[in-house]
Parts: sequence; C-alpha cells; structure tokens
Amino acid sequence: MEISSKENAHFFSNNTILAVDRSSFKSESSASKEKQSCCGGIKIFLSALSFVYFAKALSGSYLKSTITQIERRFDIPSSLVGVIDGSFEIGNLLIIILVSYFGAKLHRPRIIGAGCLIMSAGTFLIAMPQFFMGRYRYERFPSTINSTVSISPCLQDKSQTPLSALEKYHAKINAGCEKEAGSSMWIYVLLGNLLRGIGETPIQPLGITYIDDYAIEENSALYIGCVQTVAIIGPIFGFLLGSLCAKLYVDIGFVDLESITITHKDAQWVGAWWLGYLIAGVISVLAGIPFWFLPKHLPKPESRKNSSASSEQSKFITEDNKEQHKSYQQVKIGEMAKDFLPSLKNLFGNPVYILHLCASIIQFNSLIGMVTYKPKYIEQQYGQSSSKTNFVIGLINIPAVAFGIFSGGLIMKKFRINVLGAAKLSLGSSFFGYLLLLSLFAMGCENSEVAGLTVSYHGTKQTTDYEQALFSECNSGCVCSKNDWDPICGENGVTYISACLAGCQASNGSGKNTVFFNCSCVGTLESPSQSSSAVVGPCQKGNECPKMFLYFLVVSVITSYTLSVGGTPGYILLLRCIKPHLKSFALGIYTLAIRVLAGIPAPVYFGVAIDTTCLKWGSKRCGGRGACRLYNSSALRYVYLGLTLVLGTVSTFFSVAVLWVLRKRSSPQEETLSAKGERGICGTKSRKDNFVNSDHLIQTTYWPEKETRL
Repeated sequence: MEISSKENAHFFSNNTILAVDRSSFKSESSASKEKQSCCGGIKIFLSALSFVYFAKALSGSYLKSTITQIERRFDIPSSLVGVIDGSFEIGNLLIIILVSYFGAKLHRPRIIGAGCLIMSAGTFLIAMPQFFMGRYRYERFPSTINSTVSISPCLQDKSQTPLSALEKYHAKINAGCEKEAGSSMWIYVLLGNLLRGIGETPIQPLGITYIDDYAIEENSALYIGCVQTVAIIGPIFGFLLGSLCAKLYVDIGFVDLESITITHKDAQWVGAWWLGYLIAGVISVLAGIPFWFLPKHLPKPESRKNSSASSEQSKFITEDNKEQHKSYQQVKIGEMAKDFLPSLKNLFGNPVYILHLCASIIQFNSLIGMVTYKPKYIEQQYGQSSSKTNFVIGLINIPAVAFGIFSGGLIMKKFRINVLGAAKLSLGSSFFGYLLLLSLFAMGCENSEVAGLTVSYHGTKQTTDYEQALFSECNSGCVCSKNDWDPICGENGVTYISACLAGCQASNGSGKNTVFFNCSCVGTLESPSQSSSAVVGPCQKGNECPKMFLYFLVVSVITSYTLSVGGTPGYILLLRCIKPHLKSFALGIYTLAIRVLAGIPAPVYFGVAIDTTCLKWGSKRCGGRGACRLYNSSALRYVYLGLTLVLGTVSTFFSVAVLWVLRKRSSPQEETLSAKGERGICGTKSRKDNFVNSDHLIQTTYWPEKETRL
C-alpha cells in the first residue's frame, strides 16, 4: 500500500512540475493575496472579539463592584449576594455544552452576536428594580433628620418626645414595612444576571477556537493574549464606573440630596448602583453588531492547509481517520448528536486535560471567591469607602492583571515555548503568586473600637456576649434598642452604635451636621466624671491602618501580576493537548466545569464564611436579619485570605501532576532539542517520525478508545 502511494506521488510530481514552473508568478501572487485576505479577516474578527470581551468584562466587573451596594440596598446577607453572583454561572451551565459543541459546526460569529443581545437584555433587567421599588430608607434617629422638633436621643421618659413627631416616625416605618413585606426585588437582579450568563456563553469557546483555527500557528498565543489583555480594560472601566456611581446617592434625581444625612463613607450608604448597568447594557448591544457581518469561515494560512493539526498537536494526536476533515456544512444535526458521547469519552480519557481541568477548577474557586469579596474586604479591613475601593481596584490592581496576561502571551511567542514549557510557566506563576499571598496575613488592621462590640464601655477589649454588652450603667436610664445601627463618633475616638446607647441627652443641628451633647457613656473611658459630645458617623480606624492599606496595595498588585502571567500558557496547554476538531468542545467542557464547580459555589461558601465574622447585623423594618453592619477585622482576614490560600495550594499540587505527566511523555532527545531553541516535544522536524515514536506512549494513554469520527 505504501509503495503504491509513493509511485502515485512520483507520477503526479513528474507530470505537474512544468505546470508549476510556468505558473510560479501567478501562484506567488495568489498566495500573497490569500495571505493578506487571511490576515485581514482574522484581525477584523480579533478586533470585534476584543470589544465583546471588553463589554462582557465591564458588566461582570461592575457587578463585582456593586456587591456591597446590592447587599445594603436589598438588605440581604453576603451568602445571598453570593447566590446572585453565582447565577451568572448557572446561566452558562444551561446551554454551554450545546453552544460549544453544535455552535462550532454552525455560524460562529452570528451566534456570538446573538449572545451579545441576550447579555444586554439581562444587564438592563438587573437595573429594573430601582424603578419599581420604593425610595431607599436607612436607619436614623428622628433628631438627625431635618426637623424643627428637638428630640432627646436618650428617651429616659417617652413623654418628653412630642407625640406628633413620634407617631409620624413610627407611621413612616410601618408604611415602609407594609410595602416591603411582599416584595423580593433582588430576584430580578438574580434573573438578570442569569440572562447575562446565557448570553455570554458562546463568546469564549467559539471566539477563541475561531482565532486558533484561522490564525498562523505561532501567532495564535499572541492573539489570544491580546484578546484577554484588551478584555482586562473592561474591568478597569467597570470598577472606575463603579467608583463613580458609588459616590452618587442611590435615589439621585428622585430626592433632595440636601436631606440625606449620611455620607458615602457610612456603612448604610448605597450608591447609584443601577446607573452603571444601563451603560453596560448599551455597550453590549453595540459590541454584538459587527458579528452579524462576519463570514462563517476564513481562508486558512498556508502553514495549516496540509494538516488539520498544528505541529504541537501532531505530537499528542493520532490522525488515523481523515473523515474528520469533512465539511461542517455537510454534517447533519443527527450525526453530530451521535458523535457527542464518543467525543466526551475521548476528552475524559486524556490525563493531561483532566489534571489541568482539576487544577483550574480549584484555582478558580480561589480566584473567584477572592475577587468577588475583595471590595468588601478592603472596605471592612481598612475602613475605605466603596467609591475609593472600586477606584483603587480599577486603576491599580486590574492593569497589573492585564500586564501579566500580556506578558504570558509575549513570553510564549518570544521564546517559542512548547507545551512542557507552558506547563512550567503556569505552575511557576501560581506557586510564587500564592507565596506572596502569605504576606497579606501580616497587613491587616485592628478592629474598630466600637463600644459594646469590640471594646467595653470601660475601654477594655470585649470578651463577653456582644448583645448583652451593648447595655451598661452609663446608658441604663435610656430606652434604647439593640437592633439600631446609627453610629456616632465620640470625642474619645470610640464609635457608639447609636446616640441613645452613648447616653446622649441633647442634640443640636440637623442632618450631617448634628452634634450630640451630654453623652454619659462617652466620658466613661478617660474621664468618667465628665460627659462629652459626639458627631454623626463612625470614627476612623487606627493611625496604622492607612500605612497597612498602602502595603496591602503594593503586595496585591505584585501578586495579581504574578498569578496572571500563567493565564495564556494555561490556555495554550489546553488547546495543544486535544484533537483539533474537539477544541471548541473541550473549551466548552472546561468552561462548564469552571462555572459549575467554581463560579457557582465559590461566592456562596465564601459569603457564608464571611458572614460568620459579622459582629453587628442590621434589622429589617418588618423584623428579621438584614445586612451586616460591622465585621470582626481579624476573623475576616483569616477567613478570606485563608480560604484563598488553601485552595491555591491544592491547585498547585494538580499543576505539578500535569507537569509530571508531560515530562513522562517527552523523550530525552526532544528535551535536548527544546533546550537548543527548537520546538521541543512538539518539534516540526520529522513530524512523521515524531508521530510514530510517540504513538505507543500517547495513543494508549491519552485516548484508549478510537474516536468515532463523522
């Protein structure tokens, strides 16, 4: 059979050599035009895909920046906010397999365009509750609200409060209770985020594989790195937009801002969270337009016309059946469905793919949980406002991630790193990144001094039951509620939960300018015989906290860069160790696993763990526990960073296993070639010999059963 094939090839070459010589100029000209057409088409798609990545990253990061705003606006705990955040992944879960498998055989650009429209619809839906629910009401004693009636915070005798003012205040609360009793508007946020997840599904598996199919092989890593780098600009603008909206009051345009008695630094402040979603929805619509005009297929580069697999893939993939080159246009839906289970079995028989998948799942659990609650961590640990937190993350932290991802792609191209090198680079970035994360344990702030919670009314550290310690001799004559959260800052630098619990007898002014006098509990810490005054709002954290926050930012930026360097090598490792016609399917399964086993549970159990560190819960108007007002800083630091580090360490062990399997599959000769700057284990020299020599190692281990091809 081989002799017959050689004779046919020799006969064909002898009869066509003259024709080739005569048309050499024409061939060179057509090849040049085809190359320009190919490069132009792939670059247009690259630009369109980059803009879509920007749009989806902007809306996704903006959601992260509004986590605390949504928590306060709907008065829900962190665990429930985690469920809302995870609903995006649930949307992906619903259709990811169908889109990644069948979408690869249909018109990929148009499917991406349709996804953008669905994604924008979900983004608009998230903002809708703002226009249907009542105005935001925060906990404030009547005396701090603009009023001509002066009311004593310490109600030693209820008769001293004018009846009309007291009735009016409680009637307002009861009206709000009746209106909110039958509403759970946060469900619309959950459904909108679910719809966002459905629309975002085709972008990654279809977009990345479209580039890898029609780009020149050595440019593939750089193009993917460019897409991911441009996508990082989305989170930069997303967090900056979150910073801007967090400074604007939630009901801006609907209420008189002069009547607002809290500032953006207050724990009850809610910014205009809904405004950013309207902007993100418009951008998503614009991003989907170009894909309706892009072709289904692009001309393949000359280097890929004679082989469906890249030079690296030829090392790992057997080509025993050429029917896989059958045109997708001739494939029927029934035939594709019939091939589904064998393709799935093929993927799960690949040890490199499975180990890399396990490492990625655990690492993404770590990263998703860390990123989701990073704004909350900074706010509670370092006493920063939501606006400043989002600004810092968007302007300092995210660019470091972008630079790291781009650096990973550039290193892959510059040094022509093979699969084994990509695994080493990915492992190294994870190891050193989580090693740097250890230092953040030493960069925390002490708990804020809150009388009755973190310190007693006598100035000692609190060790007894928190709720029972809220009452002391200094406020025993006052009629106070332990459920209120209306913090004031005493002259002694201690925060009191309310003016009533501080024992304040009188007040002057209104709104933000209210000053409380004759506060019996304020004077008990340093000068028990003398009563002092207090002002509206909590006290600032200790003097060392700003310095610790600066150290945290520096280490956080370096850690973000180090971890993100391994992003592009991880993608290349995934793409090069699977068969070419299964790339979309493999990426879809990979994305599905990340969504189900990391994206959905990580925000939930991180939120549950963070809720255990809460010292003071808010109360809903109709009863029940609301959002957390104050966290134990030390416990929050150990829970948040500890979970992140433990998960990252486990993922590193799986990355070591990936590297071990790849080393076992590579021969000493190939490692020598790699050291000399050649393609290493996936070298292009003697491709057929490479295939023959590695067949007994690869085929029986990676794919025990031959795949049923179309």
